[in-house]
This record gives sequence, C-alpha cells and structure tokens, in this order.
Amino acid sequence: MSNVVSSSRSVPLVDLKAQYASIRDEVRGAIDEVLEGMQLTIGPNVRAFDEEFAAFCGAKHAIGVGSGTDALQLVIRALGISAGDEVITVSHTFFATVEAILYSGARPVLVDVDERTFNMDPDAVARAITPRTKAIMPVHIYGRTVDMKPLLAVAKEHGLQIIEDACQAHGSRLDTGGMAGSAGRASAFSFYCSKNLGAYGEAGSIVTNDDELAKELRSLREHGQSVRYYHPVVGYNARLDELQAAILRVKLRRLPAWNARRAAIAARYNELLADTAVITPNIPTEGRHVFHCYVVRVPDGRRDALRQALAERNIGTGVHYPVPVHLQEACEFLGYRRGDLPMTERLADEVLSLPMYPELSDADVELVARTVKDCVAGAQRLAA
Repeated sequence: MSNVVSSSRSVPLVDLKAQYASIRDEVRGAIDEVLEGMQLTIGPNVRAFDEEFAAFCGAKHAIGVGSGTDALQLVIRALGISAGDEVITVSHTFFATVEAILYSGARPVLVDVDERTFNMDPDAVARAITPRTKAIMPVHIYGRTVDMKPLLAVAKEHGLQIIEDACQAHGSRLDTGGMAGSAGRASAFSFYCSKNLGAYGEAGSIVTNDDELAKELRSLREHGQSVRYYHPVVGYNARLDELQAAILRVKLRRLPAWNARRAAIAARYNELLADTAVITPNIPTEGRHVFHCYVVRVPDGRRDALRQALAERNIGTGVHYPVPVHLQEACEFLGYRRGDLPMTERLADEVLSLPMYPELSDADVELVARTVKDCVAGAQRLAA
C-alpha cells in the first residue's frame, strides 16, 4: 500500500471542535447563565432537559444521570435484578453494557449478533432463556436499532423485562414505529462527548413510561432520598449536573438536523465504496440508523493493514471493538471461549469505523472514500 500518494488534508475520525465552533456562542451563554445562578446540581436545566428529552423520545419520563453506565446500573437495580438472575445481552458492545449487569451480582448471558445488522440475534436470545432469566438487554449498536418486534414477542411469552441500551442511538427509530428508548420497560442513553448528542464530559439519561419506576429512579440518582436528608433506601450519587444539562439542551435542538446529515454522509459513503472489497453497512429504511459510527467490514485479515495505510494518509479510523466482551480478561470467570460467538468474533477482526460527524464536508467524504479505494486497490495489486 506504500505506493499510494499521501493526502495533505487530515480527516479525523471525530471532530468535536468543529461542532463546538458552530454553537460556541449559545453554549457559552447557557454556561454563563448557570454559573450566574450557581444552582449546579438538580436545578432548572436538569428538570427542563428531562422534560425535553422525554418528549424527544416519545416517552413520559426521562431521568438525567451522571453517565450511560449509571443509567444502566440504576435501571437494573430498580427492576430488582440481583444475584442469581440472568440478563441476556450481546458481546459486541462497549464493556459498560456487561459491567452494569455485573455490578448487580447478576450473570450476563452473551449471545451472538446478526451479520447484516451487527445487532442481537433474536433466535439466539430465544435459545438462551433459562428459568433464571429476568431481562433481555438489546444494544442499538452504532446507531442502528435492534429488531424489537421479535424480542418483544419473546419477552412477553416468557414474562421478561426489556432494558434498551440506547446509548448510541439518540433519535433512531424502532421497527415498532416509536423512537429508540420507547419499547423497553426502561432504556439507557449515554451523552458521552462523542455521541450524536454529547455532553462536554459525562452524562446520561433513563427513559421510561412507568410512573412508579421513574419516581424510584429519581430517588436512586440522589442517594435514595425522596426528600432532602430523608433516605428510605440506599441510592447512588448519579445526578446529571446543571452545566451538562444546559449544554445538552442547546444540542438537543439541533440533533434531528445533525442525524439527517449523518445519514446523508453514510449514504454517500455507501455509494462511493460500492465497488470495493470493503463491505459497507446495510442501511435500513424509516430512519432506523443514525450512524453514531459508520462501520465497514474488511475481510480476509486486511483490516489492520488498511487502517495503517489510512493513518499514513491522514485519515482517522477506529475499531469498535477489537476484543469482544466474552473474551475480555475481566470476564474470564464467565467461562466463554473463542469460537462460542463466531459472528461476534468475526466482526472484531473485520470492523473499521471511518470518519463520521455532521460537520464532515462533501469533499472530505469523497477524500476518505477515494483514499480507501486507492489503498484497497494498492493492496490488491501487491497481492496479485
């Protein structure tokens, strides 16, 4: 691949500075307003953001918390899942999904994913259910929603809870017609800085239509208190702070336009990369993918070489995720071995994230695609 000419222009995987430049004045104004009032914990911005994000998701309640991990952990606790219980989820995800289950003392049961969507395989879920199963936790990976209809049917048949890990799917639609986060008993969102809706630090939210569950979750996020200094239960320090809520309110208003731009970039990438050896993502209809990441597959063991070649040409990439959860050292005690989840393991060897953020110019998208094509063609010539 060394015979491909290097680009003089750099295209990073994510460019948070470009987005900030477009909203700098409004963000600074919102931050100044919070600092002038000095109500820094559960205040007017947290309450307003909870209402606005719930409306955005088409749900009755949103409960702002400190991170997406907090969101998952509090939901699991509020649903009474604990030691001896099992929660079915996937291994092709960020570690926090399984981490939150382990915090509760429950056992994560990891299933394989669908080759087309990279999401939870409903048939694998049905086969994994035991008398100890209490919940199913689908992960809307990379911004594409899981096929929820079959999961909802399985959950109803077996009397199971569904907890949506929607941490990468802000604004994506479900096959049921609602928004990501609206199908489960409760759903978790992350506002980590690089997400489609990202804070300037850590933040998260829990979405639910259950009034009593929402009341419990609001208590749990503030040390278990229902009234200040009165603690009926032991809770957590998991509050969303006012500064992050103020920033998120500014960004939420722009999220639909940003998501639309991501979808347009993904469609253009697919068009430009159609005749290459890389496998482009399947794009579903009806807004079911908001492209938190644009992930291609590079088969035949060539992913790492392509990544290195792109780095040499100033094109940023990422690998989500190089080691599946079931093969992580921290999860050895679960007893999984290589070969147990073949599609998950294949994806770990093949997936490559290309630059994806709303501020990408058409010229940059074309540069990335052209460089990928040149690098792949160069490798094919060398292998011939």
